Amino acid sequence: MSKSPSTDPARRWHDMGGDPAGEIPMDGHDFALWEKRVDALMILGSLKGHFTVDGLRRALEDMGEDAFETMTYYERWVAAVNQNLIEAGVYSLEELATKMAEIKSRGETYGAAQDV
Repeated sequence: MSKSPSTDPARRWHDMGGDPAGEIPMDGHDFALWEKRVDALMILGSLKGHFTVDGLRRALEDMGEDAFETMTYYERWVAAVNQNLIEAGVYSLEELATKMAEIKSRGETYGAAQDV
């Protein structure tokens, strides 16, 4: 269910500042390995000068309300990092598609924890 936008026409849909947040869980969050890798990728890409915080924010805001409401925090961030890396010329859409097909061909369990 989508959150209702503010009644202030100057605010965009993602600007939730001052809106009720609801219940906030206070227990710890165990980050998945891929989420930690997104953090590392953001740090490395920024240090290499491939994007800025402003570029990441622009990509996040340009995703639209549906993506913002249906994707997780780290799904949005990896999409924003990817968009910025493509725009910076680090790799092309064609190179990304080739790599994704290669990884998909490894199978569903590739990278899963192995019982040893």
